Amino acid sequence: MCVCEGIILTYGLHGKWMFSEIRAVFSRHYLLQNTAMEVFMANRTSVMFNFPDQATVKKVVYCLPRVGVGTSYGLPQARRISLATPRQLFKSSNMTQRWQRREISNFEYLMFLNTIAGRTYNDLNQYPVFPWVLTNYDSEELDLTLPGNFRDLSKSYKNLNKNEYLMSTFYKLCCAWRPFELTLITMSQLLSELIPEFYYLPEMFVNSNGYHLGMREDGNMICDVDLPAWAKKPEDFVRINRMALESEFVSCQLHQWIDLIFGYKQRGPEAVRALNVFHHLTYEGSVSLDSIADPLLREATEAQIQSFGQTPSQLLIEPHPPRSSAMHLCFLPQSPLMFKDQMQQDVIMVLKFPSNSPVTHVAANTLPHLTIPAVVTVTCSRLFAVNRWHNTVAPGYSLEQAHHLPIEMDSLVANNTGSNKRQITDLVDQSIQITTHCFVVTADNRYILVCGFWDKSFRVYSSETGKLTQIIFGHWDVVTCLARSESYIGGDCYIVSGSRDATLLLWYWSGRHHIIGDNPNHAPRAVLTGHDQEVVCVSVCAELGLVISGAKEGPCLVHTITGDLLRALEGPDNYQCPRLISVSSEGHCIIYYERGRFCNFSINGKLLAQMEVNDSTRAILLSSDGHNLVTGGDNGVVEVWQACDFRQLYIYPGCDAGIRAVDLSHDQRTLITGMASGSIVAFNIDFNRWHYEHQNRY
Repeated sequence: MCVCEGIILTYGLHGKWMFSEIRAVFSRHYLLQNTAMEVFMANRTSVMFNFPDQATVKKVVYCLPRVGVGTSYGLPQARRISLATPRQLFKSSNMTQRWQRREISNFEYLMFLNTIAGRTYNDLNQYPVFPWVLTNYDSEELDLTLPGNFRDLSKSYKNLNKNEYLMSTFYKLCCAWRPFELTLITMSQLLSELIPEFYYLPEMFVNSNGYHLGMREDGNMICDVDLPAWAKKPEDFVRINRMALESEFVSCQLHQWIDLIFGYKQRGPEAVRALNVFHHLTYEGSVSLDSIADPLLREATEAQIQSFGQTPSQLLIEPHPPRSSAMHLCFLPQSPLMFKDQMQQDVIMVLKFPSNSPVTHVAANTLPHLTIPAVVTVTCSRLFAVNRWHNTVAPGYSLEQAHHLPIEMDSLVANNTGSNKRQITDLVDQSIQITTHCFVVTADNRYILVCGFWDKSFRVYSSETGKLTQIIFGHWDVVTCLARSESYIGGDCYIVSGSRDATLLLWYWSGRHHIIGDNPNHAPRAVLTGHDQEVVCVSVCAELGLVISGAKEGPCLVHTITGDLLRALEGPDNYQCPRLISVSSEGHCIIYYERGRFCNFSINGKLLAQMEVNDSTRAILLSSDGHNLVTGGDNGVVEVWQACDFRQLYIYPGCDAGIRAVDLSHDQRTLITGMASGSIVAFNIDFNRWHYEHQNRY
């Protein structure tokens, strides 16, 4: 391996990695030795290197960019963080507190624990581990409100009375699905717990010909096993497992399972008492390979380690704190909202701008570390406002305390002073309809990107001064839509532009230099082709490395961020004209078509659900976990749906104008809508409440 001129080069391996693409660096163990390093890239891939010794690891880390372990865990982006021990990362991170407050899901928290504890997809001996939570694979109907359908997560499998039953269940699933051939993990390792794919990847159960493993082409089971109906379809099986993982029964026990796998019951006397002891060569620190002089003995020891697998690094030596209950968070006794009518409970505030122009774009970049946490709004007449967000607002605030309201109107707009600093005056093409797709706001709220100009450009404006800072050319016709990916370190992100020339261009926004382009000529990273009509909507997900776009009369196409066309997303016959797209980081794509029609696709092209509503929808948004869909349209009603099957969860009180745009605050607790009347409305929203109230049987 060679590190030079901003590139990692490896000899005898498959390629090179650019420094500019590195997003996180972790020190790792390999064969129980602290001699490895894992580098995570912008395109969601990672590569793991093993070195002769720990000193070499340190040298290499100090040659790489100062990215730490990324931006997701509330840790400084420093090389010392990349070299920190798993226990140090756990103690310094804010993720446990976020999990307790239900700001992140059980799945997200478990992935965090696995990642910092050294579990990796790049080493089958250290593959991520998840709990097996369901025990009832006999009943045709699975009731997720019954405790008896769930495993006792306080006990290891060696300590369960139902162990024989669970082994039988495991055998059933092996016969039916045979997914474990894909992961190359032995049955003895999997007998105790599961892998993450059981909770997000139904494609794990599909072979290269597209048929479900364990099933014939006609959909019937190959082998003679008696799985209930809810477990026979991969999509249902994975979705229901995921819902079980996020259930209240699991939430209130998960800290006890963490104690067994990552915590104080992993080793020592507590592990003995919990019947949670494994072969000594599975534990970190149990052997120093460098101290074994005999090459045959060393080889035999390495073979044993690979055979037995490896326990995760121990993250804590005291009991893990429990999660706050959904009831406690949703119905705080001190909250005055409990005693108000529905409108007062749901609506936090209404902010009316002096201009009556419809608010066609809303961007809620409200993270507290931002220089200007704000809700940026743009009207149909291209008047924008940087409305300050006050992070002091908490659930249970008082409406009577006006200074505690979350959004403060931009003073330049409120006082009608300095309006030249808030008006985009450059002429757009006369034929362009101004919609939410015409604008993108950078993650730091400092720049607004606008399309639709007659000269086939899109442009960058300073939100502080209103001045034009960059003009970007590349298309052969008018640019009709823009989209921004989630942001990386320093605000870097992908920007996608769609055009009447039927192409899309993928660009890179430099948060450091505040410009489009990371090369001297500001060229696009990729050209995306395949449409034969004007592109009207687009979404880009950096984590998945995918761009999903829709042409005026269809279809919707899926491209990689390198420009490869993967597939078309084909809806039913009368679902022809896509208008809005929202994609979750786990690979579910919601598409709104004209005439009130919705489809939910897997990113691999499978139609999972569809519905029709009696409204002309203008804005859609998925919650951060991808489980909930928020919609709003001309009838002025915000509705919340369960994304997987479009089951309606909640209807907000109707507003006196149509909805043109929606966004969520960073904590997923405030929903802001842009209205056709020139107002914005802030709603209370709590996905946990609907998760608790929405009982399901399958």
